[in-house]
Amino acid sequence: MEKKRGRPPKEKAKRKTRYLQVRVADAEKAAFDDAAALAGQDLSVWVRDRLRAIARRELEQSGRQVQFLKQKPQG
Repeated sequence: MEKKRGRPPKEKAKRKTRYLQVRVADAEKAAFDDAAALAGQDLSVWVRDRLRAIARRELEQSGRQVQFLKQKPQG
């Protein structure tokens, strides 16, 4: 029997299933591509990391829950 090729599937809880479409100007896209390459990341990873950081900061400053962070049990 031949070994399966490719990356093993991710756990269901860790899969990303939603898309976020954003329209940008050509110059913005080029700058984002350059910045992602400079960071050694795929564009989608780079964008997601930056959006998560900004969302976390703004939500925490306003005292709101950050939904993508694991919640610690109260006790």
